[in-house]
Amino acid sequence: MAFNFIKTQIEGVYIIEPKIFKDSRGYFFESYNEEDFHKNGIKNRFVQDNQSKSSYGVVRGLHCQLGQHSQAKLVRVLSGKVLDVAVDIRFGSPTFGKHVAVVLSDENQRQLFIPRDFLHGFSVLSDTAIFAYKVDNLYNKESEFGIRYDDPTIGVDWKVPTDKILTSAKDRLANKLQDIYYGNTNYGKIK
Repeated sequence: MAFNFIKTQIEGVYIIEPKIFKDSRGYFFESYNEEDFHKNGIKNRFVQDNQSKSSYGVVRGLHCQLGQHSQAKLVRVLSGKVLDVAVDIRFGSPTFGKHVAVVLSDENQRQLFIPRDFLHGFSVLSDTAIFAYKVDNLYNKESEFGIRYDDPTIGVDWKVPTDKILTSAKDRLANKLQDIYYGNTNYGKIK
């Protein structure tokens, strides 16, 4: 197997460490192997790859797509260092509102698998970071949803001083966790 799959305190979220082969020329590793992922219960079919570049202090998130357009993500850092965060917003989950935070970098080459119905975000801890992720559902603007990165109910420590945090206007205006309403088993109703 080319990976070490590490369960987190939230069911379905995995830290994935690739086996890295280093020599005097550099290194090689598999960043994804469908067979290994399937053997470890991750059977998502990834249909889109995304990449972003951000500078120190940027916080992107917390974002997701709702309902039938929800996305599972496999995220990693190509250059630099980020704190990556996944927040459980699954209907009826015992860990609803809880989060996992893990440092991903070009040094540790760790990845994070985030199932559907999770918010996702990251903060940049290095001068710049290039962030890449695979998703298992195509982007749909009408299904976008976000919760403020600084929602005290979630309580993420982004590891960036408050006066150094850079966010988009959209992220500053996003909802709070308490704004999510689950009226029935249909996921994603908003008050």
